[in-house]
Amino acid sequence: MVQHTETRQANNTMTTELNLSKMRSEYGFPVQYFLAANNAEIYMNDLIGSRITIEYQHIINCVSCGKTTQRSYMNGHCYQCYTTLPECDEGVFYPEKDMAHLGISRDMEWSKKYSLIDHYVYLAFTGDLKVGVTRYNQIPTRWIDQGAIAAIRFAKTPNRNLAGQIEVEMKKHLADKTNWKTMLSVTQPNVDLVERKKFFLPMLPDDLRLYATYDDSVTPIAYPYTNMVANIKAVTLDKYDKIEGKLAGIKGQYLIFENGMVINVRSHSGYRIKLNV
Repeated sequence: MVQHTETRQANNTMTTELNLSKMRSEYGFPVQYFLAANNAEIYMNDLIGSRITIEYQHIINCVSCGKTTQRSYMNGHCYQCYTTLPECDEGVFYPEKDMAHLGISRDMEWSKKYSLIDHYVYLAFTGDLKVGVTRYNQIPTRWIDQGAIAAIRFAKTPNRNLAGQIEVEMKKHLADKTNWKTMLSVTQPNVDLVERKKFFLPMLPDDLRLYATYDDSVTPIAYPYTNMVANIKAVTLDKYDKIEGKLAGIKGQYLIFENGMVINVRSHSGYRIKLNV
């Protein structure tokens, strides 16, 4: 992997060269965000209100093997890693297709750590009510990454496949995807998650309803994004060599600029950039 470099210019701005990766978050009011810069982290909340520039260096390094790749697969992988690594298996995309419980896996040791453990099916409000699946130890990180402003546990299963089966049933009634534009435009949930949970649980088949969790606690989530930006436009580094402006806030994995540009950091994992602050 290309090494991290950092320089401070005469006008006291700082330039950091790094490969983008999913921002690490810590639950708080608001959520705290950190961007990895090899052996260090940049505290992103401190940059809100500052003018920053992201300059694409036209290099993508695979987040797993470090090799240069012309195209990024599944958030930063080269094609070889995408087709061979267990974390890129279709069961990651579609939990109901995870076959580790039957002894079928690209890597059973990996599956023992990530698939054959407790999973939650949850309801989250990200602008609309949605259903999702995550490992027990990814709460509330998963909700934060999706930009949810409130979430509740719906069911708890001993493996990923069973959680996926419940999600499939729930997708008959709810979306499982987040609309990024709607997500970035709301600040308060307009649904009662406890009531929605009680409404949807009886719709599960008897064999799946056994996994319902009766933990009705709702997790509220606040983000460092209070001055809402109008006329937002999602941009990518594949089309823009440079993204710059005053950072208005962060929500989910999005950086939101006052000029309306927003960029999903996670979807650019592996992209080599210069960050000017």
